[in-house]
Amino acid sequence: MSVLGSNLPTFRSVQLDFAAHIRNPEAHPRPADVEPRRMAIYVRLFFNNIKNFVDTAFPIARKIVGEEAWQVLVREFVHKHASQSPYFLQVSEEFMTFLSERGLDDLPQFLLELCHYEWVELSLDMAVEEFPASDQDSAGDPLGAYRVSPLMRVLVYDYPVHQIGVDFQPEAPPGSPTFLIVYRNADFQVRFMESNPVTHRLVELLKDHTAAEALTQIQSELAAGGRDVPLQQVEDQGLQTLTHLCRLGIIMTR
Repeated sequence: MSVLGSNLPTFRSVQLDFAAHIRNPEAHPRPADVEPRRMAIYVRLFFNNIKNFVDTAFPIARKIVGEEAWQVLVREFVHKHASQSPYFLQVSEEFMTFLSERGLDDLPQFLLELCHYEWVELSLDMAVEEFPASDQDSAGDPLGAYRVSPLMRVLVYDYPVHQIGVDFQPEAPPGSPTFLIVYRNADFQVRFMESNPVTHRLVELLKDHTAAEALTQIQSELAAGGRDVPLQQVEDQGLQTLTHLCRLGIIMTR
């Protein structure tokens, strides 16, 4: 049976052995020509750097899993996951891909959704987009055109991820999904608001439609779903929602 790297030039073979030991020193022996003390430094620095990025991105998930099991999980990630990005800032995304592919058989079933929610908060905090200038206090047409902030995300989860913590860990998803809008405001603070299907649909429609068009579309969709709500009622409630979303900086008038 051929050995990993046996058919490669010597330097390339050494690189593979070196990398394999760094990824998992318990499973792969140290290259014979590398001093143990030096090798231990590489192993420690490499693992600690990656673990630091993962710890920073998923603090609540880490507490729930527990430090010992979390370290084992990160070691498994380092050992087995073939990352598609070389950038350290994308380590957290790679970790979520790893969790998705690995499965959650021995972990809380909400863990992947919780990690995604924590990652969204981190990604918005680090986003390079600037908060758009807003005309929300102008006396324009309240049913006119709006801009949707690039610093917000509309999210739907099976679990109430914004409530999960050490003291609240649901064993099964509730009967209805959790709708959230996570956003970064003008003060560079990342916030979230609980939402609902209609508000989610409104925000999505505002990307390409005026408020009047969006609310008319929502009224049609409600009717198609068996809820015959008068357009005036949809518009009245929609105006309240639009005003609230503008105050938060999730949308703004053009």
